[in-house]
Amino acid sequence: MSNQGDTSVPLLAARDLAKTHGRTRALSGASAELRAGEILAVTGTSGSGKSTLLHCLAGIVRPDEGTVTYAGERLDELPEKRLSELRRTEFGVVFQFGQLIPELTALDNVALPLLLAGASRTDARATAGEWLERFGVRGQGESRPGELSGGQSQRVALARALVTGPRIVFADEPTGALDSLASEQVMTALVGTARESGTAVLLITHDAQVAAYADREIRLTDGTVATAGVAA
Repeated sequence: MSNQGDTSVPLLAARDLAKTHGRTRALSGASAELRAGEILAVTGTSGSGKSTLLHCLAGIVRPDEGTVTYAGERLDELPEKRLSELRRTEFGVVFQFGQLIPELTALDNVALPLLLAGASRTDARATAGEWLERFGVRGQGESRPGELSGGQSQRVALARALVTGPRIVFADEPTGALDSLASEQVMTALVGTARESGTAVLLITHDAQVAAYADREIRLTDGTVATAGVAA
């Protein structure tokens, strides 16, 4: 059963997650909740398990132990076909370096998820252009990723993550490679668009100024949640 519109029930919840990479224990009993429309910052030092937590919550990797529940479905038990469907339609993911396809223009990078969902090329490009406009990079639509600045590239990546109208955007250090001005521009664009569309955001960051954009913050230490509270 979906919890669409019920803010008393977490949209996404992880319970007692454990994950080991080789001999490294990345997560050790980590638990977290994300509610519809909420912006949650996950902070911690390098190696604390932040990115692994995001990967488990987004269905990119499966935890060794524990559960992940999304809108009433056990994400950690879903077949890969269903996980792929969720990542195309209800989840958007943004990484530190954007990971745009270098051979495609900015416009076609944003249009790609719509094309994969069955939209016509004309409709997909029109919608992509609208999203580039919202993120202030419409003028770079015909540029390839190598011709964009770091801040422009991340705003294109955000447009691509949001173009399908996902319920959650997973942002893994989206400002980690940017200077302070570009970071502010990217976060202002992300938060403003998420608020407008009611999209929940799981934000991984080591930067306190970035975490301050969130409604709430949890801090990981050695693979488990050490502190949780309202962001400053």
